[in-house]
Amino acid sequence: MNTQLAPDTRAERTRNWLRQGVLPVVVIPNVKQGLEIAEGLCAGGITQIEITLRTPEALQALGEIAKRFPDMNVSAGTVLTPAQFDQAADLGATLFISPGLTEVLAEHALNKGYAWVPGVATASEMMRGLELGFELLKFFPAMAAGGPKALAGITAPLAAARVVPTGGVTLENMPQWREIKAVQAVGGTWLTAGLDGVANVAKVVEQRAALAMAAWNSTVLV
Repeated sequence: MNTQLAPDTRAERTRNWLRQGVLPVVVIPNVKQGLEIAEGLCAGGITQIEITLRTPEALQALGEIAKRFPDMNVSAGTVLTPAQFDQAADLGATLFISPGLTEVLAEHALNKGYAWVPGVATASEMMRGLELGFELLKFFPAMAAGGPKALAGITAPLAAARVVPTGGVTLENMPQWREIKAVQAVGGTWLTAGLDGVANVAKVVEQRAALAMAAWNSTVLV
């Protein structure tokens, strides 16, 4: 994916990328577990995933998931350098997410036409992201930055902002995030946490994914 895309094409792909209201944020210890997680998410009704580039196995797992689960939208998270954009794109990532917003990353995303979601924690950072043309933003770390009350206040005058809060979001506080108009999805780390030593990873993840989607769609009380 080295061909520069028109800005409107990039923006359109970013707008249309999210399929569900829950985006699993995953730290993958090995490729095998990564594939089991992807299997479980799909079975539970979630066909999108953020694979954080925090482990040596992350890029390999991203590539394998993209190949074996062609119906899943695969994003690369914790993108910190231009090289990581390119590496993840070559392996099948179609969305790129960072914990913050820097001029270097913004310029690379714009030049390459990458669908990028920069991280923001303040009104000023959110305004800067919008100025650069990135309307989908990651509110991070969500709870440490003030939680739902803070995000509701920040986004009230920023009608164009679409936000994915990540960091401290849980099944229990999801309804509070869901009520905020700007929130398009929540980033969930709990969906794939604590899986080391679990006998049937795919089944556990499937159950968590189904419960998360039911909660997002307000079909169960949490």
